[in-house]
Amino acid sequence: MMSRLDRSPVANWWWTVDRWFLAAFLLLMGLGIVLSFAASPAVAERIGLDSFHFAKRQIVYMIPALIALISVSFLNARQIRRLSLVMLGAMLVMMVAVLFVGVEVKGAHRWISIAGVSIQPSEFLKPAFVVICAWLFAEHRRQPEIPGNFFAMMLLGVVLALLVAQPDLGQTILVLGTWGVMFFMAGMPWLWIIVIGSLGAAGALGAYTAFPHVAGRIDRFLTGEGDTFQVDMGREAMINGDWLGLGPGEGVIKKIIPDAHADFVFSVAGEEFGILLCMAIMLIFAFIVLRGLNTALKEQDDFTRFAVAGLVVVFGFQSVINMGVNLQLMPAKGMTLPFISYGGSSLIAIAISMGMVLALTRKRPEKRKSIGFQPMTQRAQAAE
Repeated sequence: MMSRLDRSPVANWWWTVDRWFLAAFLLLMGLGIVLSFAASPAVAERIGLDSFHFAKRQIVYMIPALIALISVSFLNARQIRRLSLVMLGAMLVMMVAVLFVGVEVKGAHRWISIAGVSIQPSEFLKPAFVVICAWLFAEHRRQPEIPGNFFAMMLLGVVLALLVAQPDLGQTILVLGTWGVMFFMAGMPWLWIIVIGSLGAAGALGAYTAFPHVAGRIDRFLTGEGDTFQVDMGREAMINGDWLGLGPGEGVIKKIIPDAHADFVFSVAGEEFGILLCMAIMLIFAFIVLRGLNTALKEQDDFTRFAVAGLVVVFGFQSVINMGVNLQLMPAKGMTLPFISYGGSSLIAIAISMGMVLALTRKRPEKRKSIGFQPMTQRAQAAE
């Protein structure tokens, strides 16, 4: 056990990091490995791979994710901003490259292959975008003459344009919603709320009109007609598991769900381990988001407040969308469940994002009042 008198970087990190956050993140990562062994064998066998192909790869991805989570949590606020700026620039370049040389999957260009490794730049863009926008909002609050809000709007426009071009409407909604929450926290006037809300509604209508696959998903969700096989099976898997589940490896419906190891791993959890485990997973996500928002509201520094709130909000939105689709409460959307679904880019990007949360919420000594730095004689003279 480390002593409080130990001044090494590791000891200092241990005594200042939010260990509740850390425990929640590690618990989700552990659940991700367990559920990968439960959900992925049927998918692997269906496409002619070794039964535990995806489970083994999930463990391999988990190692750099854990390293990223801990490493980033050692940084201070200034280093987080610098890391985010570098990430943002690199990911914007890669998102442009994706449109020309990216791998096409189901008509979308979202992945790029580098040295044989597929990377989804939009996953890494999200935490960087949130932190840089938080910094711009904070700078505008600190010095109103700095057009931080305007620059944040410009950056939002660039990111949304690149996401729509892929197209990735799910990530577009995620980014826009998170940005709106941060802008609201930064003191957005009611006029801007009306304007941005109207633009969001117009954008949703435009997406429904311009993208047939978006219209198809919404129509299928509203009418129940058409190809709803995967979402229907996801719901049936949850019902089949009842409260306590069928037991590890005993799931039946999971064997015919195409994305059981990725987008529908939550349904597999329900079938094999029961609704009670699903409720526990929901509570872990809710704990992370609520603790993050509570910590952000208590924070005096504007940048830290906006950044922590934005990072946990995007984390929460993503988890709600995934679970909502699994429960057939939302139109189908391919979005991973943070730390649990299979996927290298998503897992490592989320680890970096939550590493930033750990870094920004570490306990920092409060600044002493000026009298605390005065020599004893000066204090005595002031008292007289």
